[in-house]
Amino acid sequence: MIDHTGVSVRDYEKSKAFYISALSAIGYVLLKEFPASVTGYTDVAGFGEPSRPDFWISKGVPNQPAIHVAFRVSERATVDAFYKAAMAAGGRDNGAPGLRPHYHEHYYAAFVLDPDGHNVEAVCHEAA
Repeated sequence: MIDHTGVSVRDYEKSKAFYISALSAIGYVLLKEFPASVTGYTDVAGFGEPSRPDFWISKGVPNQPAIHVAFRVSERATVDAFYKAAMAAGGRDNGAPGLRPHYHEHYYAAFVLDPDGHNVEAVCHEAA
């Protein structure tokens, strides 16, 4: 079981603003933030459903190759809302909302590239 994960980002403030907007559509909020003076190495921000962050960004050299992160949601409309919010926040299209039957018949997902090229996905595994 994965407890938490994260990505390194080049422009911390720009990426933080992107994730605040994009992840709000799936019920995630910025829950914790620590400056380098506290962590001892870099600024970090933790997102999740209240009250525990499970997705973190940290200021640094972006991961190479870029990371793929998928957030599971319970409704297809939430996938659509994520895509719209992420695009409005400056994300780049990497796959508009729709079925991906090559994964399985109900795999409904959208893919957006964040400011550093990380592939961020919202996916619903439920039938329409």
